[in-house]
Amino acid sequence: MLHGLMMDYPLTLNTIVEHAKRMTPLKTIKTKLPDGSWHEYSYADFYRRVKRLGNVLESLGVECGDRVATFAWNNYQHLEFYFGIPGAGAVIHTLNIRLSQEQLKFIIDHAEDKVIFVEGSLLPLLQPIAAQLESVERFVVFNHDASQHIDLPNASRYEELMAAASDDYDWRCSDENMALGLCYTSGTTGMPKGVLYSHRSMMLHTFGVLQAAALGPTEADVVLPVVPQFHAMAWGLPYACAWVGSTIIMPGPHLQPEPLAQMIESERVTIAAGVPTIWNGLYHQLRQHPHDISSITQLVVGGSAMPRGLIEAYERDLDVNVVHAWGMTELSPMHGALDADGRWDIKAKQGYFVPGVDARIVGEDGQELPWDGETMGELQVRGYWVAGQYFKLEDDPDHFSADGWFRTGDVVTIDANGYMTITDRSKDLVKSGGEWISSVDLENMLMSHPDVREAAVIAIPDETWGERPLAVLAPLDGVCDEAALNDWLMEHFPKFWLPERYVSVADIPKTGVGKMDKKVLRQWYADGEL
Repeated sequence: MLHGLMMDYPLTLNTIVEHAKRMTPLKTIKTKLPDGSWHEYSYADFYRRVKRLGNVLESLGVECGDRVATFAWNNYQHLEFYFGIPGAGAVIHTLNIRLSQEQLKFIIDHAEDKVIFVEGSLLPLLQPIAAQLESVERFVVFNHDASQHIDLPNASRYEELMAAASDDYDWRCSDENMALGLCYTSGTTGMPKGVLYSHRSMMLHTFGVLQAAALGPTEADVVLPVVPQFHAMAWGLPYACAWVGSTIIMPGPHLQPEPLAQMIESERVTIAAGVPTIWNGLYHQLRQHPHDISSITQLVVGGSAMPRGLIEAYERDLDVNVVHAWGMTELSPMHGALDADGRWDIKAKQGYFVPGVDARIVGEDGQELPWDGETMGELQVRGYWVAGQYFKLEDDPDHFSADGWFRTGDVVTIDANGYMTITDRSKDLVKSGGEWISSVDLENMLMSHPDVREAAVIAIPDETWGERPLAVLAPLDGVCDEAALNDWLMEHFPKFWLPERYVSVADIPKTGVGKMDKKVLRQWYADGEL
């Protein structure tokens, strides 16, 4: 028998809010409400409401293992759901508010959600399918005018339920292997697939986010998660911030460049996290209407690669430190982060792998490839918080290797120092005359041109070459000079990489998490609209 071993202490989420209540009770959580006013309360207030939510869920008949969905913007109530639902032994399922009604119904039915918490401004998106949902027994509405009727079956108001509940509650999540959260992929290649997180995996992931080698928020930071709470659990930032007592600023529905600039300036935000399209819009706003954002120490970008030119512009023109983070729903929110030595060509890479993550590059023949910064292959990963299978989908060789690695679908290179560059998604590569062309490299270089606001490149069929690249542009001021763009690209790429042609549009279509939606562009091309 071994003596002197430490008592087993399960990795369950309730330990985060318990720690926050004891160590940082006076630190605050602020939310910009739909009407533009602010709601502010302390971590001590937050703790009491999370406990009260446990009793609310019990009164709604929620039992351990039940899925409870959220349909909301980033706000303090959504943060309460992040902790209260898992604390009650249930599973929080964050619904993407930008999906189609068909996708929403599929996801809710597939997850077998029992209760849905829905924000008032989003009711019109859910009401048309509410009566068709197979498993949902109750709807709970918040941030909604009390005088207005709620057109949902079996609906209650959140604050009324909370007012009637006690905050004396015993946590029901004693087992670290219990399911904590359920997120679905954005459905860019078909119907979304579910990824189930356990308490253990999320707690380990939170340790990963808190590493100095990753994002490393502290009690002194003011953190603005612009990345939606439905997008891979907001990359784990809400859990990490609560654990260390960071001040949290929730933007609510105010995601446009001007209100974001105002929030960063007035709240002295130090860490802001969002997808490249958000920071692209903010940069152009700040160039036209300056705000003091000098408080920013990390402008975290994820979801897709940020163009090198935009990184350079932020650091050169605004003295803002850009940090690339990379992750996927299947990998939990955050996997690699980079804050290198200021060289923009290094910062334009997607980062390195933090402790707790293992990675390899695999060729089409299944053989592992070298980390030399040049050899391209599919990125495969495994780690403490990486999914082992999709929810209700056990046999899946397309996404998981025979030896248990997750197949990301990203085509990458990794150099000898471990820095990864995403060359493309495997489905987005252009194969022209037997040679590969990276759509990501072309997009990033096009978006570095001063006349281009956004760019997306897709493969189109060609009788001679098999495929050729088509560039779809959103010009900054109406039009682009194609000859000038070709000259720009020729400085960096061989001639056969040049787009077959250019098409200008007002805006590039986006997925539910703000990425460029090439599936829509391919359909536009098939329909003769490009």
